Amino acid sequence: MKHDDSERLISRAEVQDRFGIGQRFLADAYKRGEGPRLIRVGRLIRYRVQDVRDWIEEQARSEERRVGKECRSRW
Repeated sequence: MKHDDSERLISRAEVQDRFGIGQRFLADAYKRGEGPRLIRVGRLIRYRVQDVRDWIEEQARSEERRVGKECRSRW
């Protein structure tokens, strides 16, 4: 049976290992009100795997829209 870990909570270090998003970036993004949604568990900061995936997908869509606008503006 395949285990679905989309609801699993992971640390910043695990986000970095799994998704290649640096811990410093995650901390700075949080301070700016950006980045994947996080959950505080006491003093710990955790991320749901699915929230990180969704945020990455959102970034990809945003970049596609930005590149599309740049291409159209050149014509």
